[in-house]
Amino acid sequence: MRVLVTGGAGFIGTHLVDALLERGHDVVSYDALLASAHTGPARAARPGERLVLADVRDGQAVTEALRGVDAVCHQAAMVGLGKDFVDAPAYVGCNDLGTAVLLAAMAAAGVRCLVLAGSMVIYGEGRYTCARHGPVRPGPRADVDLAAGRFEPLCPLCGDDLAPGLVPEDAPADPRNVYAATKLQQEHLCAAWARSTGGRAVSLRYHNVYGPGMPRDTPYAGVASLFRSALARGEAPQVFEDGGQLRDFVHVRDVASAAATAAEAAGSRAAGSLTAYNTGSGEPHTVGEMARALALAHGGPAPVTTGAYRLGDVRHITADSARLRRELGWEPRTGFAEGMREFAGAPLR
Repeated sequence: MRVLVTGGAGFIGTHLVDALLERGHDVVSYDALLASAHTGPARAARPGERLVLADVRDGQAVTEALRGVDAVCHQAAMVGLGKDFVDAPAYVGCNDLGTAVLLAAMAAAGVRCLVLAGSMVIYGEGRYTCARHGPVRPGPRADVDLAAGRFEPLCPLCGDDLAPGLVPEDAPADPRNVYAATKLQQEHLCAAWARSTGGRAVSLRYHNVYGPGMPRDTPYAGVASLFRSALARGEAPQVFEDGGQLRDFVHVRDVASAAATAAEAAGSRAAGSLTAYNTGSGEPHTVGEMARALALAHGGPAPVTTGAYRLGDVRHITADSARLRRELGWEPRTGFAEGMREFAGAPLR
């Protein structure tokens, strides 16, 4: 089939293009080369790939790129927390307006299969259990607590300690920052498109994706990229809070494999619906563990735990990816230790 990959020249998009080409599909890559993620010229097109340089908010360009396309993998987005709330219009414009323009063009062109690059950030804090009250949902962490080094959320009913667990896909959404809000709105837009057109949509709620080709030295990059960039400069990775934040670090090739598998299976899903899948490695690790593993493999300075924090960050977020494995037969292939050893020496973009 022919697949349009928005954000196809980006970090995850490039690996997804490679995965689709390896499976014998034709690929149209579409990318605006935003300065927040790209500092150089576009990469060369792969054999069998057509690379279109345009903004996803350009309806005419999107319409032309959709000709002959069977499915769309929508990866294009601004990511991360950014610099400040002043970034909010850019996030909403790129992520939500861009998605709306793409969906409108798909509706007009009769393209009915969509895979969205979703995100686990829509959940806010992860799943917590109180020994006295069972599952609870703590609110946003207060600035005064974070400044005092009190990083763990407490039970909102009794103030006791909580045990973090895995978040299922049916957990209530609770976005805690602008980026998270735009990712949730993307899912709502895609669900509305599916109902209106009879389309079939899948949202892969990515966890913390890392691997070769991550953008370097940018406030919009993920924590793995920031640590890797510091090591490349000969500097110690700066670990926020106490380093005990739980995350699921999933390799980019595994994420690309999940997206390609979802695109191939999109036609078999129920028409008029959106299905969400958590997409993680299944191996929760702390941010501190990741920093130490990366520094050790790189041979660089040991990480420094700073106690610094960012409002809008959550303490623990790890999700259950069993549904994706069960329904689509996908399995992650790169373990944490192996992936960090590779990433320690891999080139950044």
